[in-house]
Amino acid sequence: MLPPIEQRIASELGVRPAQVNAAIALLDEGATVPFIARYRKEVTGELDDTQLRNLEERLTYLRDLEDRRSAIVASIDEQGKLTPELRAEVMNAETKQRLEDLYLPYKQKRRTKAQIAREAGIEPLALGLLADPMLTPEEEAGKYINLEAGFADSKAVLDGARQILMEKFAEDAELLGSLREYLSEHGLVRSTVVEGKETEGAKFRDWFDFAEPVTSMPSHRALALLRGRNEGMLQVSLVLDSELDEENLKPSPNPCEQRIAVRFGIKPQNRPADKWLGDCVRWTWKVKVYTHLELELMNELRERAEEEAIRVFGRNLKDLLLAAPAGQHVTMGVDPGIRTGCKLAIVDATGKMLDHATIYPHEPRCDWDGSMSTIARLAAKHQVTLVAIGNGTASRETDKLVQDVMKRYPEARLTKIVVSEAGASVYSASELAAKEFPDLDVSIRGAVSIARRLQDPLAELVKIDPKSIGVGQYQHDVSQGKLARSLDAVVEDCVNAVGVDVNTASVPLLTRISGLNASLATNIVQFRDTNGAFKSRDQLKKVPRLGDKTFEQAAGFLRVSNGDNPLDASSVHPEAYPLVEKIIVDLKKPISEIMGDSRLVKSLSPSKYTDERFGLPTVQDIFRELEKPGRDPRPEFKTATFTDGVEKVSDLRPGMILEGVVTNVAAFGAFIDIGVHQDGLVHVSALSNTFVKDPHEIVKAGQVVKVKVLEVDLQRQRIALTMRMGDEPTQGKRNDQAPANRGNNQGRPQRPGNPMNQQSRSSSQPPAGNAMAAAFAKLKG
Repeated sequence: MLPPIEQRIASELGVRPAQVNAAIALLDEGATVPFIARYRKEVTGELDDTQLRNLEERLTYLRDLEDRRSAIVASIDEQGKLTPELRAEVMNAETKQRLEDLYLPYKQKRRTKAQIAREAGIEPLALGLLADPMLTPEEEAGKYINLEAGFADSKAVLDGARQILMEKFAEDAELLGSLREYLSEHGLVRSTVVEGKETEGAKFRDWFDFAEPVTSMPSHRALALLRGRNEGMLQVSLVLDSELDEENLKPSPNPCEQRIAVRFGIKPQNRPADKWLGDCVRWTWKVKVYTHLELELMNELRERAEEEAIRVFGRNLKDLLLAAPAGQHVTMGVDPGIRTGCKLAIVDATGKMLDHATIYPHEPRCDWDGSMSTIARLAAKHQVTLVAIGNGTASRETDKLVQDVMKRYPEARLTKIVVSEAGASVYSASELAAKEFPDLDVSIRGAVSIARRLQDPLAELVKIDPKSIGVGQYQHDVSQGKLARSLDAVVEDCVNAVGVDVNTASVPLLTRISGLNASLATNIVQFRDTNGAFKSRDQLKKVPRLGDKTFEQAAGFLRVSNGDNPLDASSVHPEAYPLVEKIIVDLKKPISEIMGDSRLVKSLSPSKYTDERFGLPTVQDIFRELEKPGRDPRPEFKTATFTDGVEKVSDLRPGMILEGVVTNVAAFGAFIDIGVHQDGLVHVSALSNTFVKDPHEIVKAGQVVKVKVLEVDLQRQRIALTMRMGDEPTQGKRNDQAPANRGNNQGRPQRPGNPMNQQSRSSSQPPAGNAMAAAFAKLKG
């Protein structure tokens, strides 16, 4: 028998079964992952949020597996075919795949050709020829002719017998497992161009004649091939490595067919039934087993690729959400535009909109001086300190406009920052934005969002569907349900890691707090609007439908600034307030004097305050919070300085050293915004002078980095960058030939507003030209 679920999960995670048991009990009681990770460390032995997420996912899989196991045992038993040996095999199956292999012969299915042959009494012939190949198939078949059942001659009878053996071979669980393992080790994903699609499918040309082992194919390449197949440009199949060898060498026996023959004792010895049995083996492989395993393994490849793509998206999203906030400053948001003008929105330190305007500095009006005056006037009127400029169309031109304002009006002391506007248009047209600003044009709402995301990226980005933020690779090619669940978990973990001010938080932000949902978040805001700002956490219990269990899950993550109890502005959970009271008694000082006094707190021993409820990890967390109350886990705010005069791709020259911001991190490298409306790529091998397995080890979304330009392909708008300052740029820009390297999918995202970006921020288009191919080949080096 298999070990209990808890023991299996503990073994996989490398933790103790007691930790897993405790975590499962808390999850089953309705506790959230952020709450367990933060406030139940003693119970789970300090399992972190990543471990808990993996535990939760694995628990769901194994519980589904047990439910399926029970259903299979019941089904086979109902058929009267459940032997003790079969029961043991079913009960010891460790995966859903193994379970389904065992269940295959007993699974209710459509009436097959093999079943029809059995009903006609042909099975003894099939088994007889398998057991004794000395029998002559044609002679023996004559004994089983059955006109009424449709078997009118020996050929029809032998066809029926073949169907019986093919089904028998194809439903053998041990054989399927062996063939699956062999195909996994020796299978190649082969892609070729669909005839006549050479021109239309040019962006997939690196895969017009391509093969790579199925087990080692990276996520982005697998998704690119599958996209090419879905668009009708590529034929993609799974082949044995020996099959490719046969294209240039003498054909050899199919190793999978040999395994089927060995499994059932079929040997070619020139006996009367040997050829017929050999045909049964070949047809079993080609018609039954190969098609089944190809579909299965290709689905596994797709699932692995999706999981990796979703993991990368989650990592990037986490980095973006936890990017440094500029803080509470009066901010002007600028949504750049050309024909329709640039939209300005001024928000106060809390994000409340104060004013808005539209200026027309660019073609066709070109009112540069008037636009400068409007910006200066609004900045002076509202004492603006920060200007957030969206990075879409006309971003660099608008950036120059604001720079001219700063030069002409130095007394304004403005600081300008170009920020990502990914998803701003989604928010602008959303029901949430319409309720908040019913009388504003959608483009003005976008400017408000741009300003707010500079002040606090987390608070603003939670209003947008995470999938619309666009920091993934091939996000439209993966399971949207899995992607949504994964990204929702990332957002939940990020929001609770930072915590929110209950008196300023929006409904979308409150919705992400542990234990809350949209309905409760709305009730909190309505209660706040009706009764004024919350004075204490305890007052939350008066919110309609917010019960004790919800309060327990949410209270530690909801902060009340300037309230009755200073602890309410900290991450100390109300359930631990009695413990803090003991500290107050020992120090003989009010809590307001203790909080923030690191020397005073460090004079105490955490172990003195542990008891049966609060262990050392919780006490240490409380001490850290008392030392630095309300500490923000996000980094210090920094901005990149784009080089003057470098505003478009044609301004770039190999060898230039520039500052930029990481916009996206993929398995093969990082994309950097250097201020030219097209992200450049730093391949994984060019991120560091040492070997890098995962780009996230070196960079993350939102990070400011220094890069050198290696090569620029103006025709394709491709920029090759390096973070290794010793790398020499590639000279020349020949764009007239196809790249020599195969399978070099770069999957680079397009900048907002780029017409190439119709479906996804990731493109399967490989670099054009030998020069660019050489650059990327050098980077891969």
